[in-house]
Amino acid sequence: MDPVLNPYVPGAGRRPAALVGRDDVIKTWDTMLRRAERERTDPPLVLYGLRGVGKTVLLTRLRHDADGREWITVQIEAGTGRSLREMVGEGLYGPLSDLARPSAGKRLLRALKTALSFKASYDQTGSWSFGLDLSGESGGGADSGVLETDLKKILKEVSLAAAEEGKGLALLIDEAQDLSTEDLTTLVAVSHAAAQDTWPVLFALTGLPSLPQTLSEAKSYSERFRFVEVERLDSDSAAAALADPAKAEGVAWDDEALSHVVECSGRYPYFIQQFGQEAWNAALGERIDRRAAELGVISGLGQLDNGFFRARWDRTTQKEKGYLRAMCPEGEEGIGSGEVANRLKRTIQSQSMVRRSLIRKGIVYAPDHGIVAFTVPGMVGFISRQHGE
Repeated sequence: MDPVLNPYVPGAGRRPAALVGRDDVIKTWDTMLRRAERERTDPPLVLYGLRGVGKTVLLTRLRHDADGREWITVQIEAGTGRSLREMVGEGLYGPLSDLARPSAGKRLLRALKTALSFKASYDQTGSWSFGLDLSGESGGGADSGVLETDLKKILKEVSLAAAEEGKGLALLIDEAQDLSTEDLTTLVAVSHAAAQDTWPVLFALTGLPSLPQTLSEAKSYSERFRFVEVERLDSDSAAAALADPAKAEGVAWDDEALSHVVECSGRYPYFIQQFGQEAWNAALGERIDRRAAELGVISGLGQLDNGFFRARWDRTTQKEKGYLRAMCPEGEEGIGSGEVANRLKRTIQSQSMVRRSLIRKGIVYAPDHGIVAFTVPGMVGFISRQHGE
């Protein structure tokens, strides 16, 4: 089959040709956008789940939907070494630059001047001008040095400027569990203020299964957030994620081949894209048959082992690798920390630092007290293929 026409796009955050099985979340976000435009601001939308279920892809779709309504949008990724203050500031610069013009209304000019002060709060050497003389305009004051105060100020001014045009501001944060405690606490407080005062600003966050608990520990009123677990696809949606893109290119899947890839993928979107791409490349004609499907799964597993799994495995120490091995084979569903320690012939206390480190690296999480589980589906299989590495 022609690889140029291959419609499958494996990789973190890459938008698939067919985004299926997520209609409920998309409809919820659309309702939130429309309500905010009517001065009815909803609490943040929090999407959480294992790695590989398509949270980043879904978050990007939500941003595109807000863009389509001409909202000001900022999408950032936590865990990159930058503070929330800097990420928000740099994310706002582009959209605000596009809006800056001499004929801008007073509200927008005020927001632009406030943005200049916010920039100065984290970068004393750089500066923005927006190509306008704002010296005589009101605004500013987002450089107190107190994160909550400054973030409230900038988001309020920008969202109210957007409201003059019947729009709003959307702040979307990927990998939110990697935000610092201060950043998370501030984010919860600011979103609460936005909902109380009906600023047209919406928040959408994605993260690992630990995110709801992390937010709850940051501020009690985060319990009012809208939490949605993003799970693997149902069988019909998984089949559609494979069949629909191929059909658009004039290619069909044999039923047996489709069932094989759906089963082997575990219905995880990341794996569906990887196996689909490899099965397409292995097909000899205008159909993807069982032979191509089987070769695609074998080749796809090799690609996943060398990339998706290896990237996480190589970040661990030898002690951490031993802990991960001891979690098998129950680690997909969850295993008691005490049982892991017993298998290692160690005490629970002696393994607590290893466990915390693996949680901090996003490789395991605690679904319940005293339980650990892999954040990465298929990790048990990968570890079993390492031949005692």
